[in-house]
Amino acid sequence: MMPPRGAVGSCRRRRLAPLNEDNGRFLLLAALIAAYLSAGATVFSALESPSEAAAQLRWNRTLHNFSRIFNISLPELRAFLRSYEAAMAAGIRVDALRPRWDFPGAFYFVGTVVSTIGFGMTTPATVAGKVFLIVYGLFGCAGTILFFNLFLERIISLLAFIMKACYERQLRRSGLLPPNFRKGPAVSGVGSLVGWKPSVYHVMLILGIFAIALSCCASAMYTAVEGWNYVDSLYYCFVTFSTIGFGDLVSNQNAVYQHQGLYRFGNFMFILMGVCCIYSLFNVISIVIKQILNWVLKKFECRCCPKCHKSSTRLSRRNAITPGARLRRHNVARDADGQYDSDTEGRRLSGEMISMRELTASSKVSLAILQKQLSETANGYPRNVCINTRQNGFSAGVGALAIMNNRLAETSDSR
Repeated sequence: MMPPRGAVGSCRRRRLAPLNEDNGRFLLLAALIAAYLSAGATVFSALESPSEAAAQLRWNRTLHNFSRIFNISLPELRAFLRSYEAAMAAGIRVDALRPRWDFPGAFYFVGTVVSTIGFGMTTPATVAGKVFLIVYGLFGCAGTILFFNLFLERIISLLAFIMKACYERQLRRSGLLPPNFRKGPAVSGVGSLVGWKPSVYHVMLILGIFAIALSCCASAMYTAVEGWNYVDSLYYCFVTFSTIGFGDLVSNQNAVYQHQGLYRFGNFMFILMGVCCIYSLFNVISIVIKQILNWVLKKFECRCCPKCHKSSTRLSRRNAITPGARLRRHNVARDADGQYDSDTEGRRLSGEMISMRELTASSKVSLAILQKQLSETANGYPRNVCINTRQNGFSAGVGALAIMNNRLAETSDSR
């Protein structure tokens, strides 16, 4: 039974439309972010709006009482308060604080600039300072992002090395790995290790545990030194490590601390490690979010004609291939081995089930590709991006996405 001409035409137009899978994923993510922002605004409005109204009522009552007791008109009092707000913007506080623009204070400021934390407690007040900040922040933020990406690459490499060592030990205990196995060319003969990569979920779990432990230790220090309660200290750690930087709580602002040098060093190290760790964790979580988007897009696949149903059914069957996928895999084989076997190309393009011979040849091609990609941390990573990374929705990308595409199992075709 032939599908209706209109349905086939509509399906073809949908496939040829500029809204491809990448654009669909982008639009779906934009819609989800908009819904997420709306939900967050609703929750925060419900939580914080009553407190804001109560604080405004208390402030108005205090203002009128002060004006009546000291016989100061409200316009004069408000003018005085505006001058005080201007002094606060310049870094002046009622309590004794350390100087903002001595070398330690300026170093703390530039650290918040290049890390994009931006607390707002210290800001340049001169025109020359604002102009210099624009140029300085342009190169400083770019260099720091590069540093974060290099840190991400090394922390993923370290975790992959440790997890692969544990996996090899598990294989030895189960008898699946020879006792005299050594890393090197022999790895290509061990099927259990060919193409093995750490799971993104395991990496996310390890980074999450490390971030929680780091935040708990830093919060204990801030509670003891700054006098904050523990919840406020945890809140400050997340706001700082994630580079949100509200500025309502800022560490290292008092004029004098007990063991001041040690505290400043500990504060610097906690912020540095926390920002790097949370940056890595955010990027790994983004991979999980992208997997969820891919799963949602698969639910909205084109099902307007039986031809599409047949194609999706063939994709889900283990021993069957589609002509396009087989052709792509054949091109990969020609790139990997330099050979092109065309004696059965007609049958393959017909969509017919492959024979055992073709299945064996395909397995050899896949094995060759996996051996080429098998540059795990223990053996060194490849610098080129996998050819087939677009087939599972994880395109090569740039920056942090490009770093993880060939390092985590769920972002590569080797699994």
